[in-house]
Amino acid sequence: MSPLPTVLRHVSIITAAAIFAIISAPAVSAADPEPQKPAGKTELFNGKDYSGWTFAFRTNADPKGTWGITNGVLHCNGQPYGYIRTETPYRDYKLTVEWRFVKVAPRADNTGILLHVQAPDQVWPRAIECQGQSRHHGDLILMGNTTCKVNDENKTGRVAMKGEPNEKPVGQWNSYEIVCSGNTLKASVNGKLLNEVTDCSVTSGFIAIQSEGSEFEVRKVTIEPATGI
Repeated sequence: MSPLPTVLRHVSIITAAAIFAIISAPAVSAADPEPQKPAGKTELFNGKDYSGWTFAFRTNADPKGTWGITNGVLHCNGQPYGYIRTETPYRDYKLTVEWRFVKVAPRADNTGILLHVQAPDQVWPRAIECQGQSRHHGDLILMGNTTCKVNDENKTGRVAMKGEPNEKPVGQWNSYEIVCSGNTLKASVNGKLLNEVTDCSVTSGFIAIQSEGSEFEVRKVTIEPATGI
């Protein structure tokens, strides 16, 4: 058989290279959408259903056994361990969560807000937790080997709040305000700044609320741009 003409040989080489590039390129999964910067103030929890949210548990549990919605309020009984998270990842935002403990009992007074949650879903994922344990709202937990800095000092594990906690008594509504801008994070409870870190190793991802042994309620999850805050 006679060799291919020069032009055809070049086309064959180019075509083969293109096919190899397509095969070698990383797959873009619909489960990993591009992080969104909020355009305006939005309620992530509509008070009616779980639109925009999904679930992850340590066991193969039915979400209805853990989470419920009554009179516009999200209720969690704390078991089994896991979380409810947004289907959309976010970056550069202010997040406000209004919550309250229904009761506090030994080893049953814990939850948390997970920021910059990375795939895959697991208990627990790579993320930064704004601690939700009673009297510790304001601490940060750097999960899955995430890191940050406080006053240029490298931090891993737990970053304790500055000063005294600022939670209200059990049964009263609290406000957790968190600003994520670039690689920085600020956490305030009921208007008091309790933690501020820089150079976070994760800067975008899903937002989640933990089921971690405590019975609690959430009535608002509001996101808005971090610009100008």
